[in-house]
Amino acid sequence: MVRSVPRSTVKSGLKKRLGGLRLEGNVDLLIYLNCVLFLKRLATEARLKAIEDKCSVIKPAHIRAVAKIVLKKSRG
Repeated sequence: MVRSVPRSTVKSGLKKRLGGLRLEGNVDLLIYLNCVLFLKRLATEARLKAIEDKCSVIKPAHIRAVAKIVLKKSRG
């Protein structure tokens, strides 16, 4: 079973990064969800690249190859 990050950890990380910005109550959940969706998309694209290279394991080179593409798609 996959364990998620405690919500308090996400909130404290946001406070460190964003400083004095005032955020609504559930912003931390939305940011966490966006991170999870980004990582899922990155893993999916890297898996497809690994299959394309006829490799059964995702290697760092596969992730590097698709990272720029996934970042461009994620900007919105």
